[in-house]
Amino acid sequence: MRISTRNIAIGFVLALLCGCEKAPVIPPPPAPEVPMSLRIPEQGAYTGAYMDFGDYEDEVTIEKIEDFEKLVGKHQAIIASSSYWGEQSFPKANLNLIWRHKSLPLLFWSPWDRPYEEDHGPDKYSLTSIIEGKWDAYIDKWGDAAKEFGQPFFVSFGNEMNGTWFPWSGHWYGENTPVPNSSPVLFQGPETYKKAYRHVVDRVRARGAKNILWVFHVMNYSIPQDIWNYASQYYPGDDYVDWMGLSVYGQQYIDDRWSPFPPLLQWPYKELMNISPSKPIMLAEWGCGEYPKSGSKSQFIQDAFNEMEHNFPQVKAAVFWHERWQNEEEDYSNLRVNSSPESLEAYRQGVARPYWLDQPILAPR
Repeated sequence: MRISTRNIAIGFVLALLCGCEKAPVIPPPPAPEVPMSLRIPEQGAYTGAYMDFGDYEDEVTIEKIEDFEKLVGKHQAIIASSSYWGEQSFPKANLNLIWRHKSLPLLFWSPWDRPYEEDHGPDKYSLTSIIEGKWDAYIDKWGDAAKEFGQPFFVSFGNEMNGTWFPWSGHWYGENTPVPNSSPVLFQGPETYKKAYRHVVDRVRARGAKNILWVFHVMNYSIPQDIWNYASQYYPGDDYVDWMGLSVYGQQYIDDRWSPFPPLLQWPYKELMNISPSKPIMLAEWGCGEYPKSGSKSQFIQDAFNEMEHNFPQVKAAVFWHERWQNEEEDYSNLRVNSSPESLEAYRQGVARPYWLDQPILAPR
C-alpha cells in the first residue's frame, strides 16, 4: 500500500498538538530494482496478447490490460504494443506500465512515417536512409532510453518484411535483383533489410542496452512465395537474433480463404528450425477473424492451443492479436477473443492449461 505524504503531514501536526515527542517514522525509499533477465521455459510456453491499443497500437492502459485478463481468465506473461519511428520517441511510460504489471513488453519497432498506411513504398525512414546513418541520432537516443529502462523486453524490428505491405519489405528494395559478384547469389531486397537490421542492432547495443531480446519476426508464408523472398534470405545471423518470431493468422478478411490452424504453422516452423534450430520461437502475432460461413473460429483456437502444446516444442511464446477494425468495404474484421461466445470459451479453456505460463520466468542478470 502506498503511504500518503498528506497523511504523514497530518499525523505530524497532531503529534505536536497532543504534546507527543516522537516524530512519525517515514519509511526509506524503496531499493532500486535489480536488473533481470528472461529465462526460456523448459516446460510450457509464455502466453501473451496485443489488446487493441488504438490506431498507433501504443495506447497502453492498465484498464485495457486488466479487462482483457478478466475476459480470458489469465494474467499475461507478454503484452505487445508498437513504437513507430514517425513519433521519434521511446515508449518509456508503456514499458514501465507493463513491467509494473509483472508482464514482459513486446515492442514492434517500425521504421515508418505518418500516416502509417500499408501498401506504400519507402518513406523518410527508408532502409537505405537507415544504412546511410541518417537516423543514427534517433537510434542512439532510443538505445539510451532502452538502457535506462534496464529490464528485459522484446523488440521486433521491421516485422513481416517478407510480405509486400510494409515500406521496409524487400519487395520495395530490388526484390530478386542479384547482388553483383555474390556467390551463392544474394538478392538486393533481403540484403538491404539485413544491412538495416544489423545497423540498428549494432548501434543500440553500442549504447549499452543489453536488456533487449531481439526478435526476427517474419510472416509465416512469404508473399510472394519466391526463393528470393524466403525467411532465410532475410536472416541477419545468430549474433543478431535472440528469438525467432512468426505471424500466424487464419482468415482476416471476408475474401480470404479459410484455413485450419495446423498447416499455417507446420512448414514455417520447419523453415525457422532449418535457419537456426536452437533459437526459441514465438508466435509474435496469431489470431483469426469470425467468419462462421467459412469455418469455426472456436475450432481454430482449440487446434492452435493443442498443436502448439503437443507438436511444436520449440514454440516458447504465443501472443494473440485481440483487435477489431473496420475495412474500406464497410465490413469488419473481428479478431478479438470474444468475437463470439464459442470463440471466447475456446480461448479461455485453451489458455487455462498449466502449459501456458502466465508469468515471465526472471532471474538477476
